[in-house]
Amino acid sequence: MKLTNISRLAAGVVFVLGMFAASAHAEEPLVIHVGYAAIGVDNRPYSEGTSAATARAGEYLEKEFANDPNIKVEWTFFKGAGPAVNEGFANNQLDFAYQGDLPALIGRATGLKTKYLLASGARKPLYLAVAKDSNIRKIEDLKGRKVALQRGTNGHLAAIKILQAHGLTERDLQVINLDSAGTVAALASKDIDAAFGDTDLINLAAKGSADIVYTTKGDDPRFGRNAGIIGREAFIDAHPDITQRVVDAFVKAAQWSSDESNRSALLELWHKAGTPIPVLDEFFRNDKLAYRNSPLIDDLLVSLYKEQAVKSKEYGLIRREVDLNGWFEPKYLNNSLERLGLQKFWQPYGADGKPVAS
Repeated sequence: MKLTNISRLAAGVVFVLGMFAASAHAEEPLVIHVGYAAIGVDNRPYSEGTSAATARAGEYLEKEFANDPNIKVEWTFFKGAGPAVNEGFANNQLDFAYQGDLPALIGRATGLKTKYLLASGARKPLYLAVAKDSNIRKIEDLKGRKVALQRGTNGHLAAIKILQAHGLTERDLQVINLDSAGTVAALASKDIDAAFGDTDLINLAAKGSADIVYTTKGDDPRFGRNAGIIGREAFIDAHPDITQRVVDAFVKAAQWSSDESNRSALLELWHKAGTPIPVLDEFFRNDKLAYRNSPLIDDLLVSLYKEQAVKSKEYGLIRREVDLNGWFEPKYLNNSLERLGLQKFWQPYGADGKPVAS
């Protein structure tokens, strides 16, 4: 065989192999990595209290892509909460995530390329629980005491704002950095005097092992916590159509979570995370589901994030100014609201906290 024929044969083999490789590569599934800045009881891969938790427990994203065999959805729940989510984004291991305001702002300040796509878990209350038989009756009584909170989370920032409103700072306390599970154990054993948190503390009090002495419910709404669905900018730019469908799925979950006729079913769904239903019922008592589960990026939400950015730097939680220009990306949310006929489903609020007229 002549050399030229051998060369042609070799070239043909390379071409065929290349075609097979290209075909195999084309059939590789696209995995959408979704993170959640919390984890269920005993490390269950679920959470509660937000429309994002509904999306997970109700498999809204999985159903959205059920007819797309080349698209897969993988969820990761983080015991390390918001700071761990930032690590996931920094290492390109996450495409979307549910995350609280403070860690999202820290990520923005440190250069993470993300976009805020819709609210989820907005206006969540914070609770202060104290050890059983404690003489702590009010916020001012925390001075000099051992108080647990999870640093770098939206609960951390909310706690500082509450302390400031009552004439205290973090330095006036012995702050112990603990996650939810560690907080419950330490408070039950009285290794700490008090703790800031939410459903875990309500549950501990219901068992008679602690007492709730304060909640932001009924107090200044700016003491509450906010969160949302954050997307990795590179993924959004590369897959705008898929991003739209992801947002569609989260909006559908928010709609179902906001319907009062679904309240009992909603609490049952969230119970997959291991939180008792009576505790979830207490967590949402006197709150309209649509108020807590709204996905809207309204003036109130934006103003709260801007305030949190300023406060975070003021309290030394962030070292540099946080530029929020261009971070909020309502395009996909607005498309979903229009496509699903939900433009008037949720009540928008102004920066003053008052409802905005339609």
